[in-house]
Amino acid sequence: MKKYIVTLDEDEREALGELTSKGKHKSQKILDALILLGCDGGGFQAKRSTNEEISGVLNTSMRKIDRVKKRFVEEGLGLLLTAEKEAASMLRLP
Repeated sequence: MKKYIVTLDEDEREALGELTSKGKHKSQKILDALILLGCDGGGFQAKRSTNEEISGVLNTSMRKIDRVKKRFVEEGLGLLLTAEKEAASMLRLP
């Protein structure tokens, strides 16, 4: 399996932090944000958590963590912050 390394800049970390702490959002969107914040390997993170640690703390599967990391690396943060999964799949239709 291909390894995806998540590196967030300061603005991305701030946007994800606001998403997890303010307003009303879907639970899966908040969970995705927490996963990205936990596995961030950028310079603004003191310690990068392993997938096993994130899985235990958030009570989610390793497979979900891998899918979130892959989606972030391939499609960017904008998809998580603005569009829903269904809207993204509609954009791929010919």
